[in-house]
Amino acid sequence: MRKLFTTIILFATWATVNAQNVQFHYDLGRTIDDDLEGRPSVTTTIEYYKPDQWGNTFFFTDLDYFHDGVAGAYWEVSREFNISRDKHWAAHVEYDGGLTSNKHTDLSTRFQHAALIGPAWNYASKDFTKTLSLQAMYKYYFKGQNPWNRPFSSFQATAVWGLHTSNRMFTCSGFIDCWYDKSVSGNWIVITEPQFWFNLNALKGCQNINLSLGTEVEVSYNFVFDNKGRNDKLRAIPTLAAKWSF
Repeated sequence: MRKLFTTIILFATWATVNAQNVQFHYDLGRTIDDDLEGRPSVTTTIEYYKPDQWGNTFFFTDLDYFHDGVAGAYWEVSREFNISRDKHWAAHVEYDGGLTSNKHTDLSTRFQHAALIGPAWNYASKDFTKTLSLQAMYKYYFKGQNPWNRPFSSFQATAVWGLHTSNRMFTCSGFIDCWYDKSVSGNWIVITEPQFWFNLNALKGCQNINLSLGTEVEVSYNFVFDNKGRNDKLRAIPTLAAKWSF
């Protein structure tokens, strides 16, 4: 599981509905593919979004777990500054970084962390049931832990969407990231993580139960490493998920 997250920036509807949440994901990668036997089976995610008069701040943190403890961590933090009166256009600044461990060798590896900057275009319907954010960013990789991880410049394109239906009973949200990385086959990495949620607080008598049940599907190319250290496959890995919104 990425998280990639990329990315994600939170979509505008969370500014008025669910600004913070905690997610639990049971990853089915090890179940559906023997090549992913060493993949952590549980991920918890914390997401936070806060708008203000100048723009918005967002971050998320992922923690991956083996049965005996934390396997790794990843976080992204971003800040947007409005540059148009209608708040559709913004300047986007972001940092990504993390740490992962190998189940078989018990060694840890830092991700090659990165800083990103570029324009963003944000859209929200009047009732905030439909949202979309598009970003085009210059990406700079800092020197990584391994000697072959040299500083270099990159480019990343990101789209983030949100859709609420049936009086907010169902939510479809997610992102897609595509970025240049000279270390992979074809020099490009693509990852998308659509989420599908059933929101219990939309049911009669359950308005104070801010629990959502659903799934996330991590679809990626040149991103997920298998047991042999290869990451050159197209993969689709689902989760069973629960989310509590604050």
